[in-house]
Amino acid sequence: MSTEHQDQQPKQAAANNEKNVPNANTETASGEGGEKRNPRRRRRSGSSRRRGKTSKDWTPDQFQVEPVEGKQRFHDFNLPDAVLHAIADLEFQYCTPIQAETIPAALAGKDIIGKAQTGTGKTVAFLLGIITDLIDYPLEDKRRKGEPRALIVAPTRELALQIGADAEALAKYADLHVVSLVGGMDYDKQRRQLREREVDILVATPGRLIDFVNSNEVDLYNVEVLVLDEADRMLSMGFIPDVRTIIRHTPRKGADRQTLLYSATFSEDIMNLASQWTLEPVVIEIEPEKKTTENISQKVFLVSGSEKYKLLRNYIRVNKIDKVIVFCNRRHETRDLAARLEKDGLKAALMSGEIPQNKRLKTLEAFREGDIQVLVATDVAGRGIHIDGVTHVINYQLPEDPDDYVHRIGRTGRAGATGTSICFACEQDSFMIPEVEAETGVKLECVHPDPELLEDLK
Repeated sequence: MSTEHQDQQPKQAAANNEKNVPNANTETASGEGGEKRNPRRRRRSGSSRRRGKTSKDWTPDQFQVEPVEGKQRFHDFNLPDAVLHAIADLEFQYCTPIQAETIPAALAGKDIIGKAQTGTGKTVAFLLGIITDLIDYPLEDKRRKGEPRALIVAPTRELALQIGADAEALAKYADLHVVSLVGGMDYDKQRRQLREREVDILVATPGRLIDFVNSNEVDLYNVEVLVLDEADRMLSMGFIPDVRTIIRHTPRKGADRQTLLYSATFSEDIMNLASQWTLEPVVIEIEPEKKTTENISQKVFLVSGSEKYKLLRNYIRVNKIDKVIVFCNRRHETRDLAARLEKDGLKAALMSGEIPQNKRLKTLEAFREGDIQVLVATDVAGRGIHIDGVTHVINYQLPEDPDDYVHRIGRTGRAGATGTSICFACEQDSFMIPEVEAETGVKLECVHPDPELLEDLK
């Protein structure tokens, strides 16, 4: 018996009693001891593929990318035309390191354990593998609604919704139905999306997914590809019991289920979980030379606490910044700062855990579209939110955990763009500078701001 099922069985009886969900019996769900499942995973030779349902007026000849030594093109993977068309629309040309190493293994149907920092392009890597697989191997048998072929589990609502949006963009010519199930949003609306048509790709947070499984509205029995994104984050947030419950409802690992697990760290706990949930995985480790991105300029302004607001307001105005995230450590601080910036004529908005999810989504969309200039946030926005074009991140207060600094500044300088990180260090938080430097391996430039940045507001 596999390690995965050894891990699952002691908890199974309790899970059946508490959850009362279908397919909760591990042996039946995984095809061991029950009806024999037909293997669903294929091993590609790379010699043939389907075109997909792309536009009749578009051909790959219209998407020319010159070969560059040392770089991998998306053209080089024999992707379906429908996928290449979407990539062309998104103006992707060359793969990031995690994409170059992950995509071939994903297309070959192999299990993957991937280590990469946020912003490295891993979402695109696993989505391309999933979408290509669904195009190349369509199912002839009619499926029930709420029975996805691919399942992606993410720890936060923001990350799940971002993955769902990326999936829709990459699958726009593939005629695939993508559904996102997250907590804090209209349950009935999500139920209607499940019932619209057969679901191809399901993206979900653990709790909301279990709700839909318990109500028999989602059946994971035929999941062919399972992605566990930001596994270290799920571990730290206490979601592993929920993830175990979800995995018990999917087919067995190996022949019946391809599993891709991504984590920013390879701790002992993460590797133990990975060994339970994957079979003979390809281990891909993309370790940057430094924990922070080379293309992000990092500077610390030494300033008194009473001068921080003037410095912030003047810095944004003088540098004519159009899209900036300002981080504070406390909800009330973000609330007060956003209100003060709005009063002074800046298009500012608040992003913290106290904001209802629907409003948070509208705020993020307005920020993405440029209707909001300054997003004032707690660390709820430090992970899982991927918005292109954020030129600056300002730490109005240095984070209490130096690891949060890495995730904060990762909101800028994404996808190869340049970015700027500014910290305001005063008498209350300057002691954190050495810890941040130790965490990042970067010696931060500490300077006093120009006098004009501390002038009274006009």
